[in-house]
Amino acid sequence: MTTTALPVDARLLPSPALRRFAWSVLAYFIAVILWGTLVRATGFGAGCGNHWPLCNGTVLQHAASLNTLIEFTHRITSGLSLFSVVGLLAWTFAGTVRGHLARVFVVASVAFTLIEAILGALLVKLGYTAQSQSPMRPAFLALHLTNTLLLLAALTLTAHFLSRQKGYLRSSVRLVAPFGAVVGVIVVLIVGVTGSLAALGDTLFPATSLGSALAQDFSATSSWLVRWRWTHPAIAFMASIFLIWLLVRAAQRTTHWDNRGLSALVLLLLAGVYALGLLDVMLLAPLWVQVAHLLGADTLWAALVVLTARLTLQPRDAS
Repeated sequence: MTTTALPVDARLLPSPALRRFAWSVLAYFIAVILWGTLVRATGFGAGCGNHWPLCNGTVLQHAASLNTLIEFTHRITSGLSLFSVVGLLAWTFAGTVRGHLARVFVVASVAFTLIEAILGALLVKLGYTAQSQSPMRPAFLALHLTNTLLLLAALTLTAHFLSRQKGYLRSSVRLVAPFGAVVGVIVVLIVGVTGSLAALGDTLFPATSLGSALAQDFSATSSWLVRWRWTHPAIAFMASIFLIWLLVRAAQRTTHWDNRGLSALVLLLLAGVYALGLLDVMLLAPLWVQVAHLLGADTLWAALVVLTARLTLQPRDAS
């Protein structure tokens, strides 16, 4: 009895279990980010005092208050995220061949996770939590959010390249239209950063009505965080230019993949994010809308990263 040998590429593909684990790690990180948003929006970021990594100087919390429980839970979930990404790193190197692009991005994921932990520790130790209005807090928050988005992008690309059956080796891809992709990614990053600063302004300087919120935006006595809230929707509109370019290229079907389904998902998510953003303004940023808005934005970001990778890092044999 003879057996047919498997194609070399098929034998070298990562296991389905590894691919599922990579996407699960990405989903878990998004959940941790959402919990962090809850901590920031509720002002419970100081629930563990200025102690880090311990909470109020101890490991176990006895008769803890609600704000301590919320912040302590965030600390635990963040710690578990480090273990999960290190596990992904080990499994990726054990389950892929030399030169696999997933190896590059999983190393980047670990690096960004460590930076995330350092930035989180600095926010706590320097007291830039809860209702702190330190002029340095927005700068740290912007840096923190930028790193968070880069971390999500690295995790997304790790899972994406683990899922590819072609064009997953450094030597087997060609770079297409990189300038537009880089500019687009930077613009979307700026959208995310301005969104985080607008959310911080809503937390520190809440308005009692839509009219008073608009008055705050144009008042010379308001904090610059409030007066600059308009930059978020303005830059988001500019980012739509990149999205149009991206979706037009995807519609041309000049790549190895049929991107119509992913493009439709991006459009759907984009509409949802804009709708939630409008609802956030109209309802004066209630917590559930902020969390839903961030969930939609993070999911949209991951989908955009995959679509950009499909369009710019194509298999060499793609027409």
